[in-house]
Amino acid sequence: MIVMEGLSKRFGDTQAVLDLSLEVSQGEIFGFLGPNGAGKTTTIRMLGALIAPSSGTATVAGYALEREDTQIRQRVGILTESPGLYDRLSAERNLSFFAHLYDVSDVETQVERYLRMLGLWDRRHEAAATFSKGMRQKLAIARALLHEPQVLFLDEPTSGLDPEMARLVREFITELKGEGRTIFLCTHNLNEADRLCDRIAVFNTRLLAVDTPTALRQRLYDRKVVFHLRHATSEYVRLVEGFEFVNNIERVDEKLVVGLENPDDQNPILVKALVEVGAEIQYVGELRRSLEDVYLQLVQ
Repeated sequence: MIVMEGLSKRFGDTQAVLDLSLEVSQGEIFGFLGPNGAGKTTTIRMLGALIAPSSGTATVAGYALEREDTQIRQRVGILTESPGLYDRLSAERNLSFFAHLYDVSDVETQVERYLRMLGLWDRRHEAAATFSKGMRQKLAIARALLHEPQVLFLDEPTSGLDPEMARLVREFITELKGEGRTIFLCTHNLNEADRLCDRIAVFNTRLLAVDTPTALRQRLYDRKVVFHLRHATSEYVRLVEGFEFVNNIERVDEKLVVGLENPDDQNPILVKALVEVGAEIQYVGELRRSLEDVYLQLVQ
């Protein structure tokens, strides 16, 4: 659905995006993570045919960037970090204006649908300038969806939203994926990215890593299993470290923290061995690294 090959953008002496090559599949929620100034928004603007790349190529929804920009714009929805609404117009007129630009067939129905869905219907006649940051964000999300785009570029979609509305937006993003839409998601909310995204790219002017959240954790960190015992003794430590598949072991209070490559297969072996020598196992759990740990290590 989205293919980038060597995509780059320079502003004067500043290299904003360098040699970006990525593929995003149809129906995928793809997370694009990086610090402020990393070039994430610039990438979205290039892929949305809003600015031209300095070099490289890309196709979006089957259309070539720079050669078929009009077709790309018709098939993508973009939520930028700054909503960019017409402040003097009401919420309803803002959406109606953009719906006409996109040649939406039933403007009134579509505008009402998204205003109701995002909790703005009762404020539809009020000027956008009177809206809070969260309400403006919701209105901008509605604008991005009016024409039912195949590809959605979302830059911080839950920024400024209260927890209830942020959850609604996340659930809505998941529903859009179920409809086969492709979602390119920029966010600083790493927990949100972890829950929503099929794959994640960590980016800082250039691509640092791309994979599923689970695979990124495993690539950077050993999987560690914690055996909670009634009493953790040196005898149990020696027993466990004697297995060749154990990468490392640490005793912390009454716990054994064991590094394993394949806990699903190796946990039962260790549990059986510990029980046979009299260890009282209270429970076993895996010590999971957060996506934040992965992100911070990659961007240093």
